[in-house]
Amino acid sequence: MKFVKIAAVGMVCAILAVSPLYGGAASQIDFDYNCDGRVDSFDLITARKNEEISRAELNALQKFVLGVNGKAPTEFEIPDLPIDEDCILEPKGTVHTGEGTFYGGGYTGGHAMLDPVSHDYWIVAMNHYDYNEAQLAGAYLEVTGESGTIKMLVTDELPEGKKGDLDLYTDAFPLIAPVEKGRVPVSWKIIPLDTAENAPICFKYKEGSTEFWCGVQVRNHRYPITKLEYLNADGEFVEIPRRPYNYFESRDMGAGPFTFRITDIYGQVVIDKDIPLSYDDTEIIQGHVQFPE
Repeated sequence: MKFVKIAAVGMVCAILAVSPLYGGAASQIDFDYNCDGRVDSFDLITARKNEEISRAELNALQKFVLGVNGKAPTEFEIPDLPIDEDCILEPKGTVHTGEGTFYGGGYTGGHAMLDPVSHDYWIVAMNHYDYNEAQLAGAYLEVTGESGTIKMLVTDELPEGKKGDLDLYTDAFPLIAPVEKGRVPVSWKIIPLDTAENAPICFKYKEGSTEFWCGVQVRNHRYPITKLEYLNADGEFVEIPRRPYNYFESRDMGAGPFTFRITDIYGQVVIDKDIPLSYDDTEIIQGHVQFPE
């Protein structure tokens, strides 16, 4: 594959030896679009601004940064911690039913604030009751209608929908039902996020985060998140309040680095240590752990 360079730095990048962020694999792939000697999320941001870079190249870069297709960016743990039964939402594989409609939003500006959402995914807005104050933000669903089944990422909320209802992205709706029907019966269940198979949980900080106030979002979780806690100076885990727009916010966390305890909707618990505070709201910070199947 030929990788297009940004014109202003093309000659410099061509001679720069990449010092990979994720081990030896990066040195074999010319993904250093911002020419800083590293391959990370900032290269993805730079590449998206360059109209000469193809969708295929963007997808390849994104998969490399996320550690998809067997290229794990770091070793990560699948811990064996006790189940927090108070956090269990439902048994794995629970099937929900409702009505499906369609709309044209969700890749940017969705209520779950997961921008930028990859066009590798079909996206869907979830009714207010199941979305449950962002509890199912970022959930990966298997959605079935009369014409077929597709996988979809929850990136937005459907405030007017009844429990079980979904609002599918316009181009996805015809894959499950005839578009002229407009509103159809659907069933859906939560499935493991595919990018979590070979990559750890990630973190993103909200714009304006400092040691005095911080908003943090958990990403690339195998299953939806119920609870996020940080370890305070007294050695106690403190729960961080969650906002409906999918950020956990606190005035008490300090400057970091942080130890987070994260619990998913099945009560599975992971602890991730040494997560730095970032003032850059575009940076995606790799964690060290992932939820079990």
